[in-house]
Amino acid sequence: MSQTYKPKKKKRARTHGFLARTSSPTGKKVLLRRRRKGRVSLTV
Repeated sequence: MSQTYKPKKKKRARTHGFLARTSSPTGKKVLLRRRRKGRVSLTV
């Protein structure tokens, strides 16, 4: 059996990155919530 999680920086950035978040309305809400909460890093 192989492990389930095989991290790749490009894939991570493309799915959860800033551009991916800003491109959808729900992603914008996510960023808004994280800004409101005062997160140091908003996205990956």
